[in-house]
Amino acid sequence: MLREQIDFQPEHDSELFAAVPAAPAVFLLRGADSSSEPYVSKTANLRRRLQRLLSIPEERTKRLNLRDRVKSIEYTLTGSDFESGFLLYQVLRAAFPKTYSGRLRLRFAPLVKLHLENEYPRASLTTRLGRLSGKNLYYGPFLSRVAAEKFLNDSLDFFKMRRCVEDLNPDPKFSGCVYSEMKMCLAPCFRGCTDDEYRSEVVRVEDFLDSRGESLKRQFAAERDDASTKLEFENAAAIHARLDKLAPVLQQMPEAVRRIDQMRALIVQKCSQPESVALFQVDAGAIAGPLEFPISSPEHTKSQSMEARIQVALCGLPAAEPGGAIGRMEHLAILKRWYYRGSRAGEIFFADANHEFPMRRIVRGIGRVYRGEAPETATLATPGAPVQSKQQEEL
Repeated sequence: MLREQIDFQPEHDSELFAAVPAAPAVFLLRGADSSSEPYVSKTANLRRRLQRLLSIPEERTKRLNLRDRVKSIEYTLTGSDFESGFLLYQVLRAAFPKTYSGRLRLRFAPLVKLHLENEYPRASLTTRLGRLSGKNLYYGPFLSRVAAEKFLNDSLDFFKMRRCVEDLNPDPKFSGCVYSEMKMCLAPCFRGCTDDEYRSEVVRVEDFLDSRGESLKRQFAAERDDASTKLEFENAAAIHARLDKLAPVLQQMPEAVRRIDQMRALIVQKCSQPESVALFQVDAGAIAGPLEFPISSPEHTKSQSMEARIQVALCGLPAAEPGGAIGRMEHLAILKRWYYRGSRAGEIFFADANHEFPMRRIVRGIGRVYRGEAPETATLATPGAPVQSKQQEEL
């Protein structure tokens, strides 16, 4: 997993320190005792970190020193904090299969879950991802549970799907709840609607989440225009008001919030190798990479466009192996931690409904990352606020 390995001999430490790059890396120190636990960490300067851990200890210091315990050093140079974090996760998971999650302090991402396996589907919040091949659908990742809850509640105000959590046994004698009294629920609990009517409403909610609100925007716009055509101006004004009310709700849905089983994205980061960038692909919430992508074309591919070169490179990227639902949740947690960071480095591009990447924007993004320029995305204004970017304006 780690590319470089060197033996550590205390009497030749100066030669080792001189040979090790002063660059960002993930490293692992192994002891002479094969049963002892390795020391795993990431650093912004590998040479300086090893000198601190393996040099002759100073007198009267409590600083950790492993000079007399380390037998070998393994490391991989990294080009970005995202790459370091993802590689550190992989190394820790392999070295400490029972405790790696606590060492990384991973917090699972909040998701919206659409319970389609229920006879009367509903939506709820969760941090647990089920089988993506099942009927239930998951949307995320959100910045926090508070942000996800506000988005879900505000969104459901435009629909009449139930919000109760119990498994229903419809009874006409049941009195209903406050949402049915306010005409905000079709009330399947006391057969206030037919099963087909309720299924139709659930489909509308699913379309809303799948299209990131575009389905409801199109519906409201069509109804408003139809009312205007019929000279029903008061009705048109009321529909337009609902359209205005919908806009701030959709702003609570950051670009990263997608239907998980259909999520496809490309992350561009700096690379440890010169004249290159590192590409990571996100497929259904699972991360694969890094893939080293040279900026300059090799001699035999100079006739290819940059877009074609990227597509060919992505075809050669091995598929992500998250290791089940827990692994996919951990990948989503890593993605969430990076995406919602205020000073995020690197760029991310999401595929459209046809699973096609915006290749021209990706080419421009690769250029910005390579030159070290600021990304398209601005920093978050407040916790739970959407990420505003030129990417969103172009969608």
